[in-house]
Amino acid sequence: MKKIIVSTVAIITGLVSCDSWLDVNENPNRPQEVKNNLLIPSVEATLAGMVGGHLFNTAGFFVQYTEQAPEANQYNSLCENSFDNDLFTLPYMRFYALALEDAKVIMEQAAENEEWGDSFVATVLRAYIFQVIVDFIDQAPYSEALKGNEIPMPKWDSGESIYAGILNELDEAEARLNSASRVSADLILNKDLARWVQFANALRLRLYMRSSQAQDNSAKVRELIQQDNFFSGDIKFDVFVNESGRHNPWYSTNSFTLSATNHVGSYPIVSYLKITDDPRIADIFKKATGPSDYEGMIPGSKTMLSDKNDSYSFLTAYDRPTAPAYLYTQSELQFFLAEAYVRFFNDDAKAREAYESAIRSNFATTRGLADDPATIFGDNAPCAWSTATTPEARLKLIAMQKWVALCMVNNAEAWAEARRMNYPALSPHPANSINADATIYTAGDFIAPWVNAESGGKLVSRLYYPKTAVELNNNTPAQAGRTVPVWWDK
Repeated sequence: MKKIIVSTVAIITGLVSCDSWLDVNENPNRPQEVKNNLLIPSVEATLAGMVGGHLFNTAGFFVQYTEQAPEANQYNSLCENSFDNDLFTLPYMRFYALALEDAKVIMEQAAENEEWGDSFVATVLRAYIFQVIVDFIDQAPYSEALKGNEIPMPKWDSGESIYAGILNELDEAEARLNSASRVSADLILNKDLARWVQFANALRLRLYMRSSQAQDNSAKVRELIQQDNFFSGDIKFDVFVNESGRHNPWYSTNSFTLSATNHVGSYPIVSYLKITDDPRIADIFKKATGPSDYEGMIPGSKTMLSDKNDSYSFLTAYDRPTAPAYLYTQSELQFFLAEAYVRFFNDDAKAREAYESAIRSNFATTRGLADDPATIFGDNAPCAWSTATTPEARLKLIAMQKWVALCMVNNAEAWAEARRMNYPALSPHPANSINADATIYTAGDFIAPWVNAESGGKLVSRLYYPKTAVELNNNTPAQAGRTVPVWWDK
């Protein structure tokens, strides 16, 4: 029996800001049956809106790409780690009430009509969404979720069991594919099912690598890499145009809707780009109008200093209304391969090849730069592979360059990887000391915010369980502290 639902298909005809862009004005007394050719783009749009909008913005502060501009106040709580349990409420609601609900209907309709291509695409999107949820809040409703009145208060599953569950779902969905399988609609990979399989393989690799310090995934990683069936190019939601209501979600909220300049570059990323003489700095930041150079702001220092906006570098993203929402870049994939070749293959040559390929891809494919990345990794360059002579040094090099490559590309993934790989390292010096004497600071190190709601100079490791879940689900666990690592962060 087909489901009768009210969907979020407004995305097909127009996009609005990331905080309102999937709302529809449907009469709830006259629900409509919505086919998969509309539901699949709806799920894709919701995912892109969160990863490219709300979560992109949130993670950008935690991974120390951005700071609150001195003459604005929109994001003070993110810079100072003083946010509450409302920060993840919007993504939680959008993911469960919209994207995951629509994905469920897609899979039910696909099973009824044996449309296994549609079912597989929905499963990949569902897996991606649950991965993001776990990476931000650790536990979540999974095994009992999305059952409506049957289970109105679903239990919360561990992040480890959710990772295992979505990996199993991917295997089962792929096993159902056959020569007749097709995708009915798609705004990400143009209905190319073979590329969706490659995307799924890369997603498996991400899940295995992310959890590889909490469990032994080495055999599974080696098997995936030896199969060598990953995507080319970047996986991105690239439908935005320079029209009101159809902008990139981060731009739509932070440049178009708020009409404010809240974000300046953070001191760690700007310092690292400068010391490594990285030409990508001009793609990410603008020169400060005061000192006429690229200048980053000490984390959490806004209320401690009397600086003005012109002292710091603002983001070029303020001028990019049509930028795509990146879900998985070739650069990120190649960095995972480089790490795996170091840790699981002990193959220095292939690790170097993947490392340099990751940087090339970030220059050319993602950022559209004609600059020669050899300035980053060529002979005698600051980030040359030859500068790292031990496995740990190579892993640090990979992690630091991944941090750069993901900057203002996929901030959520950057924050997850920084927590997992423990690079950038946390500076042993407090912010006020670094501000007084920059010579004590190692460029690129994270800095505990000057004004910090977390005692002991700690950084945030997770978000609170969302307010909506706390209020409406009695099975929501007791809140863990913001500095308690998620399950894979060992």
